[in-house]
Amino acid sequence: MAETSDTRTPAEIEADIKRRRDTLAETLDEIGVRVHPKTIVGDARAKVVSNLDHTLGRAYVSVNRVVGDVRGQFVTEDGAPRVERIVPVALVVVGVVGLLALGTRRRRA
Repeated sequence: MAETSDTRTPAEIEADIKRRRDTLAETLDEIGVRVHPKTIVGDARAKVVSNLDHTLGRAYVSVNRVVGDVRGQFVTEDGAPRVERIVPVALVVVGVVGLLALGTRRRRA
């Protein structure tokens, strides 16, 4: 059986008890803040915003890469337009717009 002898004075014991109570009170206050509904909602909102920012950042990089690739198809490295590629695409766009306009006009009539 281990012998425990406490050589502290009653004042030291009371000071130790007070210090432990204060530490326990701080811990309980911290736990109360962590489990408070506003804190939980705030943490969840921050996590959603962080994930959204990350997703939007990745989407921006992807779109920027695609735009750069498409731009590379219609512009040379020195910035000059590639007419041999632009003209056929422009003709297709004009044809599609024309067909859509005709379809809309026929529905109205």
